[in-house]
Amino acid sequence: MNNYYSHHPKFYVGIDCIIFGFNDGELNLLLLKRNFQPAMGEWSLMGGFTQENESTDDAAKRVLHDLTGLDNVYMEQVGAFGEVSRDPGERVVSIAYYALINIDEYDRKLVQQHNAFWVNVNELPPLIFDHSIMVEKARKLMQQKASTKPIGFNLLPKLFTLSQLQSLYEAIYGEEIDKRNFRKRVAEMDYIEKTEKIDKQGSKRGAALYQFNNKAYRKDPKFKL
Repeated sequence: MNNYYSHHPKFYVGIDCIIFGFNDGELNLLLLKRNFQPAMGEWSLMGGFTQENESTDDAAKRVLHDLTGLDNVYMEQVGAFGEVSRDPGERVVSIAYYALINIDEYDRKLVQQHNAFWVNVNELPPLIFDHSIMVEKARKLMQQKASTKPIGFNLLPKLFTLSQLQSLYEAIYGEEIDKRNFRKRVAEMDYIEKTEKIDKQGSKRGAALYQFNNKAYRKDPKFKL
């Protein structure tokens, strides 16, 4: 058994995290300005390597925590990227994950220490290696999932207005949504609950604040926005 494995090459198993956030009506991506070689000074996703005693899922959670300080974040695997020359440093097969975080909850000091910045997904700079391909694939997967599962709420604060909710889905899909039809669909979902609280930041009259009720969703898991 050992002889069989010893006759084959060993590679590094990398992890790359595509971290999305939502702010001021725009979808953003958390990027690093690399301060190490290779590709020092260029833009990169947050990454690392899978250690001997952890799964790739656990490695992705660790990498995300090291950058943002967050645990229990919505993450989904994007896929494996293994072109022979994708990383000029060593032969690395990378497993990419995308994560959705509330942009108000992460550890800002950690992000600054890693020389990371939020960048509008529609204004991304050139990224190193195959990271642009990873981001493109992650966005498509997120769009597909967001149409049938309420994953978008991971990007919102616990209390939100219907205008914020609509602008979130417009940002995810990159297109405008008819306001009347959107609110009609929301009204049909018992797990998007209107609270007694009012957000007065947008106007003197204010807008009603809503919340997502996960328990109610589990009882009737039908979702389409």
